[in-house]
Amino acid sequence: MTVPQRVAIVTGGSQGIGRQVAQRLAADGFAVVVNFATGKVAAEQVVAAIVAAGGEAVAVPADVADEVAVAELFDVAERTYGGIDVVVHSAGVASHAPVTELDLAELDRVHRVNVRGTFVVDQQAARRIRPGGALVNISSTTPRLSMPGYAAYASSKAAVDAITLILARELRGRDVTVNAVAPGATGTDLFLAGKDEQTIAAMAAMSPMGRLGDPADTAEVVAFLAGPGRWINGQVVYVNGGAA
Repeated sequence: MTVPQRVAIVTGGSQGIGRQVAQRLAADGFAVVVNFATGKVAAEQVVAAIVAAGGEAVAVPADVADEVAVAELFDVAERTYGGIDVVVHSAGVASHAPVTELDLAELDRVHRVNVRGTFVVDQQAARRIRPGGALVNISSTTPRLSMPGYAAYASSKAAVDAITLILARELRGRDVTVNAVAPGATGTDLFLAGKDEQTIAAMAAMSPMGRLGDPADTAEVVAFLAGPGRWINGQVVYVNGGAA
């Protein structure tokens, strides 16, 4: 008996954690829809790497906060591969400044992508993921750390946690798990941007492991939740090397 291929959508799949997740799920046998907002070339490189390794993937653009574009993203996944089993929502942006100095336009940008984007993607995922599937939102350890300068970003990720936990309970009886994975400081372009070596070293030292996380550390946990981790549901799983 042939086992039907499982299908995953990874938002923000052209770079950072999303890129690593897309490649890991492909290695696990998923056909992967690699979503991107502006990084078309990078997304196509991810697809090429997956195909070269013997997998299946396609790159699809969509602004995650645009409900029409996200609906089309899910439509493409269903038309191309016949259904959706896993959605990993990794797309996000960051902006760091003290509350007294933060440009409110930046606050709106962060919350539009990170909060509204999560709601829009999760809404489509909740409607379309097949039984036995999983939704994984990428959150952050920052809401637990209360670090100065992180109010905009941390508050947006606290909202991601809330949406995740509530949606898990709203999907009672659907056989679909809903979890968030909350990385600590991870060596991605999003994290490294604008930070000097001293700051990076200090944040790496927050973990008893004495290093920054690697995107592969998070991808490994996501792959578990997307596959065998069926009894984990309605949780925020911290992947931070013990930093908090």
